[in-house]
Amino acid sequence: MRLPLALRAAILASATFLTAGALAQAAPREPLVTEKQVTQLPAELVEAIARDLKMTPQQYLERAELAQRLGSYADELRQSEPETFAGSWIATDGRPIVAVTTTEAAQRVSAAGYGTHMAAVSERQLENARGQLNQWITTLPEDVSAQVNSTSIDVLNNQVVIDVVNSPVGRALNLPTLLAQLKVIVSPGGGGPVDPRPQGGDTYVTTATPLTPETPTESIGLCSFGFNAVGADGGAYNLSAGHCDPAQEKEGVASGSPVYLPNPANIDRSTQIGTFEHSEMGEEAGGLDYSVIRLNKAGVDAGLDQPTVRGANGTTVTVTGTARPVVGAPICKSGQSSAFTCGIVLADAVDVPLDMANGTSRLVRGFAGSTCTLSGDSGGAILTGTRALGISSGSNASGAPNCNEANLVLALDGGTASIGIPIENIVDRANATLGHDLQVRTQAAPA
Repeated sequence: MRLPLALRAAILASATFLTAGALAQAAPREPLVTEKQVTQLPAELVEAIARDLKMTPQQYLERAELAQRLGSYADELRQSEPETFAGSWIATDGRPIVAVTTTEAAQRVSAAGYGTHMAAVSERQLENARGQLNQWITTLPEDVSAQVNSTSIDVLNNQVVIDVVNSPVGRALNLPTLLAQLKVIVSPGGGGPVDPRPQGGDTYVTTATPLTPETPTESIGLCSFGFNAVGADGGAYNLSAGHCDPAQEKEGVASGSPVYLPNPANIDRSTQIGTFEHSEMGEEAGGLDYSVIRLNKAGVDAGLDQPTVRGANGTTVTVTGTARPVVGAPICKSGQSSAFTCGIVLADAVDVPLDMANGTSRLVRGFAGSTCTLSGDSGGAILTGTRALGISSGSNASGAPNCNEANLVLALDGGTASIGIPIENIVDRANATLGHDLQVRTQAAPA
């Protein structure tokens, strides 16, 4: 699934991580991680963190944990002070920043141990403005609305950002004049122990009907496992991308398409490990793009009942909890095409039209990250620290053969960008729809 090329340039341009107006304060002082948590990270993950993030393992875990504490604090402010809260992020130097619209609110935030930044309008006002903008886009003729790549909120600069195609039509868009704070962007490894069992980030294949020797190759879909989950009844599941379900891509295909562990030597002898029980994507799904794969006994026996994600060079990362996206937080994603790559959260809420293989487009809402994500990585697991953060949905590099080439080609546009769907939103939506009381499989973090 392809993401508009200009998305990352728009987000990156808006993400100047610390402005002159920020008043730096000490972060909460209690220990964030233990030495045991640091030493238990796989060596290959440590290598990926150093390569992609230029951080030590301690810095990576501490910043990921700090982002979650900031996220919880920001949620409290969002609920209790909606007219003054204007966003939050982790600055490039690791400091947690909260934006507010009044000096009184800034004093309360500072007293809580967080850095403060003064903003002109609240997050609620920006969300209302983006809603008006999205509504306006839906009223445009199709050939005109196609010139809009994405809309997002830039909390650092307190703006709504609209990314339009650098074309005569895109440049000539008569944008709404009543929207405040509107900005327009025009754009064009080595080896530790390897567990052979399938886990998050590994490959699965699917078809609309059961695989046979006569199944055309072009009708076989290829995606990545996301996070393993368990229902209240003990049933085993995997949470992946919605557009990986053939029912989302092809008209007339019912739910329940089979999911297989591929047999590279003979694809029609692949092992069926489950079926798509449910999938949704787009505005009708609240902007999500997710699927629930019900695993059968073969899937459980294969190892898909474990709280694990494929790390760098085939190693394993154990999932210790779930998390929410926070701007500036470090992330790593696992996918069958580009393996394990790391980056940061560039925006915590972005609306993006994703192009489907059948020529249609769906508007999804997720968080944007700087990780390289290629075709086939869809559905794969995104981590922050060792917590489950989201599922890979789309990318501006999906057509590239590898991440090195993607970074070269996209360098002038700001580099690679991907869209992730928050795992906590997926679980909430799936449980409200299916009633399974799903929970992501996790292992308690070491003390």
